[in-house]
Amino acid sequence: MAAIAQSMRRSAIGLGLFAVITGGTIAVTQVATEERIAEQAARAEAQALFEIIPESQLSNDLLKDTVQLPASERLSQPGPLTVWVARKNDQPVGMIMPIVAPNGYSGNIHLLVGVDMQGTILGVRVTSHKETPGLGDQIETKKSDWIKSFEGRTLGQPPHSEWNVKKNGGQFDQFTGATITPRAVVKAVQKALIYFREHRQIIREQLNEAPNPRQEPLSPEAIAGESSNMEHS
Repeated sequence: MAAIAQSMRRSAIGLGLFAVITGGTIAVTQVATEERIAEQAARAEAQALFEIIPESQLSNDLLKDTVQLPASERLSQPGPLTVWVARKNDQPVGMIMPIVAPNGYSGNIHLLVGVDMQGTILGVRVTSHKETPGLGDQIETKKSDWIKSFEGRTLGQPPHSEWNVKKNGGQFDQFTGATITPRAVVKAVQKALIYFREHRQIIREQLNEAPNPRQEPLSPEAIAGESSNMEHS
């Protein structure tokens, strides 16, 4: 009996040591991996920011110049929106918003949408997604130039009803065998422009933009991008 008890004690100690070593190894690996993933994500985000607004066109540090704007369910963001501000000679010339397209084919699609102070899109980039390789991943610049089709667009260009893929009567191309992904991105970008217009006054104040006496209050139709004569600032 003493021999059996001793054997069981040794086995228990061995299993305990194995569990401690295995658990410790997994924890260390996880911490190291998380840091590396976060670092890679930050690097990719910085690269995307400067693809939208080149560093050579700015006089401020885009990566450090941020402000917080009000939360909005429209953008599928859980809290206040932290945006990057682009400045030239201390004057804001644009900002970049992180937004989420929640209805991609395989879940959330994370985007950066850059707009100038008149509400014109400077650029859009995808920072992360889980769309189908070979189909939905054409939203990436390394797979196609489709995402660049947003540059120069505004809420009125195209009209509100045509902010969709061509299959649904819009002006944006869909991909062969993949309509859900580009449609989700198009609608998310449109919502970002609506958010910009809805919060125009707050944005001006937060970015310390000089007031524009020519600006007029916006009607609900203009906010939705349905007015053909809406202001462009």
